[in-house]
Amino acid sequence: MSSTMPSFPERIELSGQGLVLRDWTEADLTAMPELFDHPDIAYWTPLVSPFGEDAARARLDRARQLRAEGTVVLLAITVDGGAPLGEVMLRRAPEGTEVGYAVGPAHRGQGLAARAVRVVAAYAFEQMGAEQVILELEAENAASVAVATKAGFTLLDVPLITGEEKGRPFTLQTWGLNRP
Repeated sequence: MSSTMPSFPERIELSGQGLVLRDWTEADLTAMPELFDHPDIAYWTPLVSPFGEDAARARLDRARQLRAEGTVVLLAITVDGGAPLGEVMLRRAPEGTEVGYAVGPAHRGQGLAARAVRVVAAYAFEQMGAEQVILELEAENAASVAVATKAGFTLLDVPLITGEEKGRPFTLQTWGLNRP
């Protein structure tokens, strides 16, 4: 983290859109495999697969490290501050303030990702001074394209991002939402 980049608060809890986005806790470790050990999440995200108890512990530890470095905040998506239903990420990156998300299979179809993205984007605008928030996603990921659209993002006219993750090539589009 550069000396000019402010750190993230030690604790974050955001409310809005019928959601409470909160820090992951030790109590969430047993719920994380149910949320993240799924073929869709393994395919579309960099999360490890299979995602069991060891992966949950590593994810929580990594979330705390990235927060301390001031680069990434990972928050549990909940409806009431209780049981996690998924995750939303806020990342400071050279290409901009980026948001990412994953929703557990049992909790899809409720608009959780789009609502969580809107809440965390508002935080980025209001608390971090971001001028634009971006999503990087694969055009073939219809569910993520739908989330981007529902959350008010538009496809940006910028170069595609290509790479390889878990032995699979990918091409990412960049979607943006400007400060209101």
